[in-house]
Amino acid sequence: MFLKFRYRLGFESLCAEVSDSITWRRFCRIPLDGKVPHPATLMKLTTRCGSAAVDGLNEALLARAAQAKLLRTSRLRADTTIVPASVAYPTDSGLLAKAIRRIAATGRRIQAAGGATRTRARDRSRPAGKRAHATASKLGLRGAQRREEAQATVARVTGELADLAERAAAEADRLLASARRALRRAEARAAALAAAGERDAAAGRRLGRLRRAVNDLAGLLEAAGQIAAQTRQQLAGSTPDGGSRRVSLHDGDARPIARGSLGKPVQFGCKGQVTDNDDGVVPDHTLEQGNPADAPQLAPAVKRVIKRTRRKPRTSPPTAATARKP
Repeated sequence: MFLKFRYRLGFESLCAEVSDSITWRRFCRIPLDGKVPHPATLMKLTTRCGSAAVDGLNEALLARAAQAKLLRTSRLRADTTIVPASVAYPTDSGLLAKAIRRIAATGRRIQAAGGATRTRARDRSRPAGKRAHATASKLGLRGAQRREEAQATVARVTGELADLAERAAAEADRLLASARRALRRAEARAAALAAAGERDAAAGRRLGRLRRAVNDLAGLLEAAGQIAAQTRQQLAGSTPDGGSRRVSLHDGDARPIARGSLGKPVQFGCKGQVTDNDDGVVPDHTLEQGNPADAPQLAPAVKRVIKRTRRKPRTSPPTAATARKP
């Protein structure tokens, strides 16, 4: 994966290059007579690793480099930047409509996997879509009077969307309770089969699909409740706190960050700090929700670098330009 990101290769190109290069085989610890993984296998393994495995690999690599005295930390540079989230521009009406659609779709997944088959949950995707479309059509009106009418219409329709989302969440909550009971029964049956030395592959796949759908619906209901609450707060005339405001259903860590840029005055994502040395090696990096101040993050970053490398960065001597009095 280092080679993939370093040379900007696709999975198929990466596997082909590793197969043809002795140096790259040695770097990847693949013998000359060994078989390079298939691109699909490599893709699945990479997705399965997760952030914990990647962080552990980075820590081991930095420790090995520091032990071999290859990691220079006499001078460090720390810089902060916005790490954008993969989200569309969020609006309250758009988030509510999307939450209603996903609640209905996840409920169908649960019932298709054999959970809560007798619990009814109404699909409110169509009325939610109509209201979201009506909201979008009013935003382009011009003229002072028409803008006031449009704002009143948008507020009314957004309130109706919040009502729909709360009713859909209440029904989905009952479906979730039934699905959890079905999941416990399915897990008990699977444990009994395993104790008897038997195995049902089809039942195992259904159990996995049901477990994933139940977990997805639980997280989705929590996000929908948070979005509905902040929408009510916005309609009441109070601006929700940007540090805790939800702007995405799938990315719970993304936050609105005002940077003062002319092109994008507000960005959505998280704030990252990268600390590197003269060789471009990154001995420390952090991700923070919201838009914390830059100055308080510098000292903890230097302490983490010292802990990893067992060496302190030197203080640069003052130059003639910095030493000259104003």
